[in-house]
This record gives sequence, C-alpha cells and structure tokens, in this order.
Amino acid sequence: MPIIKSVRGKHPQIPEDCYVAENATIVGDVSIGKQCSIWFNAVIRGDVHYIKIGNKVNIQDGAVIHATYLKSPTTIGNNVSIGHNAIVHGCTINNNVLVGMGSIIMDDCIIESNSIIAAGAVVTKNTIVESGSIYAGVPAKKVKEISRELISGEIDRIANNYVEYSSWLND
Repeated sequence: MPIIKSVRGKHPQIPEDCYVAENATIVGDVSIGKQCSIWFNAVIRGDVHYIKIGNKVNIQDGAVIHATYLKSPTTIGNNVSIGHNAIVHGCTINNNVLVGMGSIIMDDCIIESNSIIAAGAVVTKNTIVESGSIYAGVPAKKVKEISRELISGEIDRIANNYVEYSSWLND
C-alpha cells in the first residue's frame, strides 16, 4: 500500500483512475487530476504548502515534488512527464512539459507550456522557461527551440505511454 497521509487536516485527493505505486508517498494538501501515475519511490509532500497536479501527469520513479512553507506552492499542469529522480520544488509547470531525469526545478520558477527541461538540468530560482524551448545545463539555459513535431513526438508520446504503462499495473 502506498503511504497516503493527512497533514494538519489536509488529505490528498486522488481520483480512482490514477495509478499509485505501492511504495509511493503522498501527504497533505495534494490534489491530483485524472489519468495520472505516481511511480515507485516517488514522493509528493504537500505538508508545508499545496500541490496541484493536472490531468495525465506521470511522476516517475524516485521523483520528489515539494513546496516552500507559506511561500511557494507547486502547480503542475496537464500532460506533464516528471522524469526519474527529478526534483520539482515550489514552482509552476504549465501544460505539455517534459521534465528530464535527474533535473531540478527550484522555487518560483515558471515552466511555460510546450517546453522541455533536459536531463540533469538545474533550473535556478525565479527562472522563466520560455514556451517552445529546451533548457539544459547547470544552471539551465535555453539551448534551442522545439518543433511542433518534437512536442507531439516526445512530450505527448511519453505522457500517453505512461497512461498505458500504468494500465498494466492497475488491476
């Protein structure tokens, strides 16, 4: 059974059509949209501020989603993939975003729609990632524009694949 706990009277809201792995942890003021998947060892900790997650979001193995006490909540839009071991902290991620494996997105960042954060990137506090671009490096900087084909070929494909993968385990 996953660890799903209330904190200070706030209980995670998780629709029935979501997949939550047996060793995932979800606590506090967390609301999750439809067709989401929370994978092995992922932690979503809404203990110090709220976390809102849209529809068709996958939070892959070992990822950590958190916020900053009384200051920076975390909001994740629709059709978002958060890669293995990524850290998403006190920021806003809009729709159709791919967050690469091992990347870090820090407080008060805004990741605009249709963008990619490359694996291992560190998006430092207050960064605004432009829509339609790829950010990479430490600290993360814009490295190129994203084509329409890349948006549908990677961002949509991965989000759709994770809906399918979770159906294999959700029985």
